[in-house]
Amino acid sequence: MTTPKPGSPQPLDDEPTMGERVRRVVVGKPRELGDKRIFHTMSLVAFLAWVGLGADGLSSSAYGPEEAFKALHEHTYLVPLLAVLMAATVFIISAAYTRIIQEFPQGGGGYVVASKLLGPRWGLVSGSALLVDYVLTITVSIAAAGDALFSFVPPEWAHWKIWVEAVLIVLLTTLNIRGVKESVIPLTPVFVLFLVAHAVAIFGSFFSHADEIGPHTQKAVTDFQEGLGTLGLLGMFRIFVHAYSMGGGTFTGIEAVSNGLPIMREPRVQTARRTMIYMAISLALTASGLLLCYFLWDVRHVEGKTMNAVLLEALSAKWGWGSWFTILTLITEAALLVVAAQAGFLDGPRVLANMAVDSWVPRRFAALSERLTTHNGIILMGGAALAALLYTGGKVSALVVMYSINVFLTFSLSMFAMTRLVYTTREDREHWHKRLSLFVVGFVLCFTILVITVIEKFPQGGYVTLFVTGAVVAVCMLINAHYKTVFTNLRKLYATLEDLPQSHKGPVAEPDPKAATAAIFVASYGGIGIHTMLNIFTRAFPGHYKSVVFLSVGVVDSGAFKGEKELEALKEGTEATLKRYVQLAHQMGIPATHRMAVGTDAVAEAAELGREVAREFPRVTFFAGYILFERERWYQRLLHNETAFAIQRRLQWEGMTMVILPARVK
Repeated sequence: MTTPKPGSPQPLDDEPTMGERVRRVVVGKPRELGDKRIFHTMSLVAFLAWVGLGADGLSSSAYGPEEAFKALHEHTYLVPLLAVLMAATVFIISAAYTRIIQEFPQGGGGYVVASKLLGPRWGLVSGSALLVDYVLTITVSIAAAGDALFSFVPPEWAHWKIWVEAVLIVLLTTLNIRGVKESVIPLTPVFVLFLVAHAVAIFGSFFSHADEIGPHTQKAVTDFQEGLGTLGLLGMFRIFVHAYSMGGGTFTGIEAVSNGLPIMREPRVQTARRTMIYMAISLALTASGLLLCYFLWDVRHVEGKTMNAVLLEALSAKWGWGSWFTILTLITEAALLVVAAQAGFLDGPRVLANMAVDSWVPRRFAALSERLTTHNGIILMGGAALAALLYTGGKVSALVVMYSINVFLTFSLSMFAMTRLVYTTREDREHWHKRLSLFVVGFVLCFTILVITVIEKFPQGGYVTLFVTGAVVAVCMLINAHYKTVFTNLRKLYATLEDLPQSHKGPVAEPDPKAATAAIFVASYGGIGIHTMLNIFTRAFPGHYKSVVFLSVGVVDSGAFKGEKELEALKEGTEATLKRYVQLAHQMGIPATHRMAVGTDAVAEAAELGREVAREFPRVTFFAGYILFERERWYQRLLHNETAFAIQRRLQWEGMTMVILPARVK
């Protein structure tokens, strides 16, 4: 075995370590960006999108109708009207979001809609609400799944419920880091079983009590007339609206489809529309059907059991295999709720990544892993969901209140934004009256639920949601202000460098591979890169380096990973930046060339690029610029990545020299 010469590049051992092997088993092998089929293989057809995203809406039937029914107390004669309004609301909101999808074919979630139509600040409010909402989507789904599972086990096992729920959150976090399709396909049979079992339960409840539908209807009419005489129209309306608002959790998953548009199979708009239709029909029938079943069977709340469990036990009491049917249905319900938590893991990191691209949150949240998932966002969502679970003790009633407030805040902003858009562009739209009416009605329904939920449930957890959302907004504003300040200071500092006069005329020789060469890592064309080059050739090492190689890695983040066109645009943009640097070097009479790479991990790609350049230019020294603050703060490492130092560690470990030159910022 030969010992490499000092300073010579040493190739890394290609044999993966034990830790890497374990990680590959858990997370999966890296995906290949060069594979032309990658966007097709990772995207979801309408049915799988219905499983991965529509399950969030469908699963809300496990707790939404129950909360609405309990809010009626003894006034259950209002259930038929409530069931009709609940189904109508599902179709109205779904139709509105179908129009939003058409207006925003690249993704029409609340953050995008509010940002584009109402302005960045309202977009920030909507995005912050969505982030908290998707954390609670995970938490409430898992907590409700735990309630369903522990409805048929011995009561003395109840203390294990919170721990089972915590393990489920950890498992889902790991599954989602592997990838979107990998997290959806294994759960598809569960989704189908849920549909079949609940269809049997709902239709079985109606058929077995078919002879009592008439008497129940007549009794409801009589009780309604008596209630009208006792409470008055206004009093009855208040009770009805209160119950309707408390059942707002039923509608909470509808927006997931518009947020998840980027992961859908082309043509995306048509796929999303089909997904929305599937979800609207299944949710309306299931939620309203269960609400009517509670009324028909006179179901009452039993401590330690969900109302669905009470209904199933009453329905199957006379069946020889009734207990098994009840257990199977509750298991499928719990499993679907686990699937529903997927919406939080699929859409939450996507909203976080969009906000990172807009500099509201640390930019590292837009980064993709080697599995092409927004892994930082997934880990954050999973950790926050686990914290919310432990804080509330897994109480679904409290979580639904916290959950519903932000959902309907986002819904209201989206409906208002679209109302404004349709009205201001009405002259360019056919049938604008119908669209305007749709969004106005949607806004009234959503805003009504929002206001009543906040007023009625403020002491029971509503204040927590408002406080946390407000805190997220405040932190995002501070982060954005920091980025703007740094950018402004850098622009001022290097304003004169971006348009340097030409000091050399005539042809410039090609770089000599045998001569001393400076290789400079650059991210974009601007002050830091220009400052680094000038520092090397005119100040720090004048006359030493005879040529320069500009290196850049086109980082594929969530903003670029939307299709083949975006990847090609990223490559073209990266190469254009490098050519500008080469032109600048030629203006100074310095032989120059460039090399580039494209990938999701800037450090790994830069290290590989460095190894290739070191083989081509043996006397190379690597350079990079780094923002140096006058006063170092703890948060600066979080907001500004340490890419330059990470690359330096990689290259120095392999025997190469790298120098980091500071760009000082006050």
